[in-house]
Order: sequence, then C-alpha cells, then structure tokens
Amino acid sequence: MSVSISPPQADPVVVRAGTTGAEAIAEAGLPVHGPKAIVVVRDPEGRLRDLDWSPAVDTAVEPVGIDSKDGLDVLRHSTAHVLAQAVQDIFPEAKLGIGPPIDNGFYYDFSVAKPFHPDDLDKIEKRMQEIVKSGQRFQRRRFETLDEAKAELKDEPFKLELVDIKGDAGDDVMEVGGGELTIYDNLDAKTGERCWGDLCRGPHLPSTRLIGAFKLMRSAAAYWRGSEKNPQLQRVYGTAWPTRDQLKDYLKLLEEAARRDHRKLGTDLDLFSFPDEIGSGLAVFHPKGGVIKREMEDYVRLRHIEEGFQYVGTPHITKEGLFHTSGHLPYYKETMFPPMDMEGSDYYLKAMNCPMHNLIYRSRGRSYRELPIRLFEFGSVYRFEKSGVIHGLTRVRGFTQDDSHSYVTKEQAAAEIKHLLDFVLGLLKDFGITDFYLELSTRDDSKPEKFVGSEEDWVTATAVLEQCALETGLTLVPDPGGAAFYGPKISVQAKDAIGRTWQMSTIQYDFNQPKGFELEYQAADGTRQQPVMIHCAKFGSIERFIGVLTEHYAGAFPAWLAPIQVVGIPIRSDDEAGHTAYLYDFVAKLRKAGIRAEVDSSDERMQKKIRTAQQQKIPFMAIVGDQDLADGTVSFRYRDGSQRNGVSLDEAVAHVTEIVRSRVNTGPSAAVAENAEA
Repeated sequence: MSVSISPPQADPVVVRAGTTGAEAIAEAGLPVHGPKAIVVVRDPEGRLRDLDWSPAVDTAVEPVGIDSKDGLDVLRHSTAHVLAQAVQDIFPEAKLGIGPPIDNGFYYDFSVAKPFHPDDLDKIEKRMQEIVKSGQRFQRRRFETLDEAKAELKDEPFKLELVDIKGDAGDDVMEVGGGELTIYDNLDAKTGERCWGDLCRGPHLPSTRLIGAFKLMRSAAAYWRGSEKNPQLQRVYGTAWPTRDQLKDYLKLLEEAARRDHRKLGTDLDLFSFPDEIGSGLAVFHPKGGVIKREMEDYVRLRHIEEGFQYVGTPHITKEGLFHTSGHLPYYKETMFPPMDMEGSDYYLKAMNCPMHNLIYRSRGRSYRELPIRLFEFGSVYRFEKSGVIHGLTRVRGFTQDDSHSYVTKEQAAAEIKHLLDFVLGLLKDFGITDFYLELSTRDDSKPEKFVGSEEDWVTATAVLEQCALETGLTLVPDPGGAAFYGPKISVQAKDAIGRTWQMSTIQYDFNQPKGFELEYQAADGTRQQPVMIHCAKFGSIERFIGVLTEHYAGAFPAWLAPIQVVGIPIRSDDEAGHTAYLYDFVAKLRKAGIRAEVDSSDERMQKKIRTAQQQKIPFMAIVGDQDLADGTVSFRYRDGSQRNGVSLDEAVAHVTEIVRSRVNTGPSAAVAENAEA
C-alpha cells in the first residue's frame, strides 16, 4: 500500500565544470525553497547527486524536485538522519543500524538498553524539531581507505559490519554502495562545525530547513538486517512531507485507513480470523466470509471458462525434484516451507502452481492446432513469509491463487498477453476497481546470477510485454530489477477508494520453464517446437483481494457480494402482531429467488435491530408494520439511511434480485437511481 506522487517534469540544466548543481539551479531560476524546491540532480548515468556536487566537465543534469518520488525519498532519508542524531543526543549509548526511506516515510534501527516508550518518542521528536529549525547543512565526505572508515566508526558495530560487506548489502541499505565509502556530516549553519555524522552513500537535502513537516509514528522490534539470527533492535518509524498540509492530509488518510482496516472489519463483520492454534498467517473464513470467497471464486471460474480457460486441479505437496526442474530451487527456497521426509524423498508444500501445470501440458503430445492451451485453477499455495511482514489477509503464509498458464507459440504471445490484459482489467472493474496503471518489471543486468536465460530471450520477452502494455493506453512505469528469475512481468497497480495503490494482477512471460520441462508441440512443418508459457494471476490471491476489497468498500460490499443481502425487521416481534411470521414468508420468497436473506427475530427493539443491520452493513432492511401487513407490502430502509415505503411483495423481490443480479458496485439506493436514469 502506498500513496502515489506524480513527479513534476523539469527541463535539463547544465552544471558547468568547477561549479555546483546548486549554482546551476539558481542560474536556471528554479526554486530552492518551498514545496517545489529542487533538492538533488540526476546525472547522465542516472545517479542522484547532492546540489554541492561539482563535475569535472560541463554536464547536463535533470533537476529533481522535493515533490517527486526521488525527491521525497531524499527528504525522508535526510529526516531519518535527523532522527538518528536526535536519538544519540538523548540516548548517547544508542548504536546505529540503518535508516532507509520507505513508502510514505522512513525508519531507523537502534540498539538501545531498553525499548523506546511513547514518551521517549515525544522527546526525540522535540529534539528533531530543534535540529530542523537550526538549519544544519548535510555535507558529503569520502573515506580514502577502509581503515580510515573503521577507525572513525569504531564505536558503531553495525556500521562496521556494513563497511566489511559493502559489496553485498541490499538496495535498502543506504549506508554503502556505488563503489566507495562516504559519510554525511551535519554541519552547524552558523559556524560550520560538525554536529553529527552517519555512514551513508546519499544523496541528502542541502539543509534540514527543507524538511517541511514530519512526525514519528511508532516503534517496534526488528532484527538486524531482517534475520532472526541477528540481534534484535528497536525500529522507529516516521513520516515526512514537504509541507504541513501534506502531512495533515496523510494523517487523515491514515485515520480513514484505520477505519477501513480489513483486520478490524473482519472481526466486526464476522468474516474471518487467524486462530493461534493453526499458526501465524493462516486464515480461516467464517460463514459470512465464506460467502464472499465463494461468490468471487464462482464468478471468476465462470469468467475463465468464458475466456477459453480449462479448469484443472493439482495437489498441495510435491517431491523436491519438481522444483529443481522448474528452476524455483534454489531461487525461492527461503520463502518455501521446510521439506518433509517421506519414504526416502523430500516433499515440499507447493509455493506455486506452474510446475504442476507444466506436467499436465506434458502429459501427452501437443499440436500447434491446439495452441493456445489455457489452464486455470484455484491453487492453494504456501510461502514462509517472515513474521514481521505478515499482515491480515494481504500478506499471509497460505493462500489461494487464481492462477492460469497459457501455452502459446512465440507468434501468439503478443495476442495472448493483450487478451490477458483485457481480461484482468475487465475482472477488476467487475469488482469495482477502476483506477489503474501498469508496471513493467525487468531484469537487473548488474546481477545476472539472479536470472536465467539468454540476453536475447530477455530482450524479446520484455519488448513484447512493453508493447502490449503501451497499447492499453494506461500509464506504464518501469520497475528495473523487479522481474522473476525466469522472465519479465507486467503488474496492474490499482487505486482503491481512498487513493492507496495495491499491486493486483500479474502477467509474466516465461521462456525458462518450457525449456526445463522439455515442453513441445508439433509445428505445421512437422518439427518439434518449444512453446512460450505466460503466467497470469488475476487477483494475486483470493485472500489478498478480499482484504483489499474489504478496505475499498469499508466493509459495505455491493449487494451481489454482501454475505447477508436482506434482513427482515419486524416493528413488533410479538406473535400477536404477526410481523415476524409475515417476514419469514417474504424471506422464503427471496431465498427461492437466490437471495441471501434472514429475519431478525430477536427480542431487541426495532431501532436496535436497525442499528445492528447498519453496523453489519447489510444492503437491504425490509421493515414490516401493521400497515404493510394490511396492504401486503414491505418498506425498505437502505444502508445509507434512505427509505422506500409500501412496496408490494412481488415488486420487492424483483427489486432486490434486479440489483443483485446487475452486479452494480454501489449501494442499493444508488443503484436504484442509476437504474432509473438508465
């Protein structure tokens, strides 16, 4: 989940030899203060440079504003340095871990004697405000030798470790990289004296005064560099923005997100739970959640069949050798559950369905006349996600993939990818997700050991995906290095009702597995050819999509997905009134029409029953009193509080069934208005 920022477009400027980026920005008349300030520049090699960077020759650079994605990362990483300085000012014994920018914020890890208390965060934040107001300058300093770096960092054990492994540090480690070791000093704005410093590859803001607004959010335990084998540190999370208004907007978004949190709504609406007895990250769906899951699966299964897919089924476990053939071992071994030794063989819980689909394809000879062959299943898969990243339904250890694999000729690949893109975008729209952009994940050429296949294969596959993505007319964003080991992919990034971005569908071009499994088809000329395999997950996982939909609708699912579509509420529940018996007859008619309906026959007062139905976000409340009983009608109260009175029973059944079957993704009262306009 993230809040997207649209980067501004800036014309290149030239930094003359011997001058600085700051001078070039000033000469170009670009802003150096405020919410549009230029904070770094990008050189011709794509590297971000501080504004005091001075090239040896005249160099054209791209100005990077603080309101762009890269500019926000610089802002947030600079704020992380201010956080670390404040912590060591207040807790001098604290040892420094790492402090990268993350979506909408930053964090910094510390080794301290005891966990941070909320009062500690208040003190740290106050000290940070003092540092920001003082206008300290960030200045880069290069270490000439490893020994020099180690001597200066002798009291920082975690930084020393990064110095030793600088070539193997991950991309999120901002401290090292780029083939050199550098430190950023924070200098007093008036005297130029060094106030503090941190090992870092940069870049940074010119001054702390450009930190417009920030807030510390929380602290939590975190293992050093994400490994349970390493010491446990204290991680402090924060957020930073160019302006106070942007910070306020973000905090309001967080409040709304908390109201929509699917974990809370899952409990409140009795949809699902995560029993400790089963294990972390393993969900069970209660009857109401099971309704949503079944409705989704039934609809998606039908749509796959309509789009030419054949439904298949595969087991949950397999012998180890299958994942060697597919190439997933050793690439994915760390995210797979440990093997089980049975009858002298190691068996794995499957983490993906594709190897088994390949065996189905390979089970008999294939002709070009059969292609494309499209196989689909709801396959349960299991991945050993680290406990720190498990999050409700959106990050679990066991989930169901709506997984398909298309086997095509190379010539058919582009048409199949277009077909899949149309299919997945249409499916998402069917569920009320309508705002998308696409992301193209490609190979990281600097790490060839993480990928398989020839450069020619990668170039071909990437070009096909890119062209198909561009033809949709949607924005296409590059994701260098984000490809799977076996091929590039397109992912659909979708925005929910409050503007957060979620990765949804993925489409991957795979030239590796058909080779490993020796998949073939007989071509028109009689030769044996290797097909291209195209992976496609429409929602990624059913569980995750239910979590996203729950938050998108804030639990108020459209009528066709709602676990209970109609609840009958008698004005009086006593037997003499006859209201309850009348409603049971009405509910029987609804159920016969396929509507999920029930009667609230509890002893609660009518107004309490209405409040309960509203809290359960039931689309239709059918209320019956003496007049309805006499006239043979019901009165509807909709989820938004609007009403429609005196509706005959047959018309009421038709009204509900029409809205449910139309699959309109709005509330029922809005659907009535839409249908009336139509």
